[in-house]
Amino acid sequence: MKIINGKQLKQILDAGRPLVLLEALPEKYYRSGHLPGAVALAPDQVDRQAANLIPDRAAPVVVYCASETCNNSHQAAARLSQLGYQDVTVYPGGKAEWQELGFPLVKPG
Repeated sequence: MKIINGKQLKQILDAGRPLVLLEALPEKYYRSGHLPGAVALAPDQVDRQAANLIPDRAAPVVVYCASETCNNSHQAAARLSQLGYQDVTVYPGGKAEWQELGFPLVKPG
């Protein structure tokens, strides 16, 4: 499984490169703040929602969750790989590292 850090992810997002960014946490955590451009995909929803959220199985996908100690991103990324997604990366630092780096979270509404 490929790994990315917060600074690398910020550079990709700032450059506007195509990327599907998934937050592997329940909806309530997503609503409390998420990385810019992220879409919520709880690990228990991957099988049901992946095809709708990511129709192109070759698209670059980055999955994150709360922090280094949260395993949701690894679980969701592994399942996406099993489902045939070819370019899946985990951002293990998640929201905690993102904020430590001074990058803002987006709050819906």
